[in-house]
Amino acid sequence: MQDPTRRFSNRADSYARYRPAYPEELLDLLAAECGLAPGLAVADVGSGTGILSRLLLERGAEVYGVEPNREMREAGERLLAGYENFTSVAGTAEATTLPGNSVGLVSAGQAFHWFDPTGAREEFGRILVPGGRVALVWNSPLYGASPLMRDYRRLLERFGTDWEKVTHLEVDAGTLRPFFGGSFEERLLRNRQTFDRESLEGRLLSSSFVPGPGDERCSPMLEELSGVFSRHQRGGEVVFEYEVRVFHGSLEG
Repeated sequence: MQDPTRRFSNRADSYARYRPAYPEELLDLLAAECGLAPGLAVADVGSGTGILSRLLLERGAEVYGVEPNREMREAGERLLAGYENFTSVAGTAEATTLPGNSVGLVSAGQAFHWFDPTGAREEFGRILVPGGRVALVWNSPLYGASPLMRDYRRLLERFGTDWEKVTHLEVDAGTLRPFFGGSFEERLLRNRQTFDRESLEGRLLSSSFVPGPGDERCSPMLEELSGVFSRHQRGGEVVFEYEVRVFHGSLEG
């Protein structure tokens, strides 16, 4: 499988424009359970184009966006240029470069499945202050939620390059238990995006496991996507459904 730190190098713009943000309920949860508050130092690891970092910044946190991929990191820097409480960091989950005992929360949005869990646990434990928390978050498409989502899944099964391998990387409470090493909480929220035909194509092309422009399989894939859109659009739009999976806890167990 392609090096996860380089998978999105040619997809950064599409990722920034077409991937979903997170619902306000997530930020409320992080405030209630993980101490998110103005002034809290947060390491947003695998921060990518800054989607989660921006929401943390809007809650007043001091955010260190740790991202190994140059193109994704630069896209995040452009998005977050107006936030004085944002620092962009070229680092990985296993080697953030941040000082020890320097952050009260480590977040990872749409990223932990690319980490080495053992190395990440050691590094997160190093940079967290005593009592600090870790929050792992995913916007997971609900492929069975509607006819649109089922057709979209069939398209991925047909054209995805290593889609099945990537889906097997998804984690659950069982696989995360050794990482947290003790008690942790799981919460499920809901999210959605509304797309027109152009933005649905952008959402598809933001995925690292589909053929991109220049690949001979891209044109037939986009033709099939047009058919999917035409079948399910209402008023020129379709609705993409997500389950937001949140796992949070300490590493002190």
